[in-house]
This record gives sequence, structure tokens and C-alpha cells, in this order.
Amino acid sequence: QILAGPHRCLSIRYLDMNRRTIVGDPSVFAVESRITRAYERLSFRAIGYFVIHVSGRRYGMHLPEASMLACSFDSVARRIAHRGQHAAPFVSELDAGLIADAVRRALYADGEERELFWGIPRAEFSNLIYSKDIIWAPDGDEAFDDHSYVLQFDVKDRVRLIAFRSSEAGCSYARTTLSDVWLPADDFYKAL
Repeated sequence: QILAGPHRCLSIRYLDMNRRTIVGDPSVFAVESRITRAYERLSFRAIGYFVIHVSGRRYGMHLPEASMLACSFDSVARRIAHRGQHAAPFVSELDAGLIADAVRRALYADGEERELFWGIPRAEFSNLIYSKDIIWAPDGDEAFDDHSYVLQFDVKDRVRLIAFRSSEAGCSYARTTLSDVWLPADDFYKAL
């Protein structure tokens, strides 16, 4: 079934008797979740998994009881509510690897407080990452305990997703895990 438009990333499939849901095309962008057990308590919602597919790679723990799902589901709702606000002045022309390194270094590395990121002081750069809710994953639960990061940038009528796993040592990313995709904003937000 196609939700809207000619874009492959808008297909929706239900598998495992509606227990596992994939929205989108995993080779481009998709979200996948599975509820193993639901709860009445809103702060729990359910236990299961929530993963994000970017450029054919899966980010997140793909296990039946990986995480409580409230944080992941709430994060999606916040992304929709703040459509167009996940913006940063440096994102359009820069290499995805440079952005991944800068985000990890600014937030987690010990270093010069006077360090600049594309002319932006470190404290201001870190504040921009947090205040614009650039980091989609990790989202606060165990869903992304595989060291995955998914960064979302709204750039006019498009969305750029940069996804990677942090490296075992230091504050950089594992080079072989980097994905970078640009999508029409309407397609991205419809998939959510």
C-alpha cells in the first residue's frame, strides 16, 4: 500500500500478524516497531523495539524486548509537532562525517571550550544541537543501546538524516556505519 505520492519511502507493510510494523522503505528511510507487550500505564505504553532504517542500515536494538517504547513514540510525536524547527545553519553543504564528528566531539569530548564548529563556539553549538532537537536517537530509552545516533535536520522543504554508530574508543563515529539521506519533508513527516 502506498500512503501518498510516487516516493518509495512511503510504502507501509504489516508483518507478523500486525505485531511488527514497518513504515517506509528501509533502503531509503523507514521506522520499524514491534510491541511485544502493551501496558495500560501511559508512561510505559509497551515493551518491544523501535528502530530507524536509513539508507539500508538499521539503527537501534532489534530485539523483542529491547526497550519500553514510550520515549521512542513520544520522540516521534515531538518531531511531528516541531516540523521545520530541526534546523542548523551549517547542514546544507557539509559532509555527513564532518557533522557526525562535530556533534560527538562537541557534546562528549573533553577539549577547548573556545573550540569553534564552523564559526560557532562550542557551547553555542552544543546548545543549538539540544535546543533544535537535532538528535532523534538515542531518545532516552534502551532502544538505541547499540550506540546508534540519528540526526535530523529540516532544510527548507527537505529533511536530511545522518545516522551512525559511535566508535568503541573516543568520541568519533564508526566510519562503516555512516548513512546520509535527503528526503522531501512531506514524505518524511507522512512516514512518521
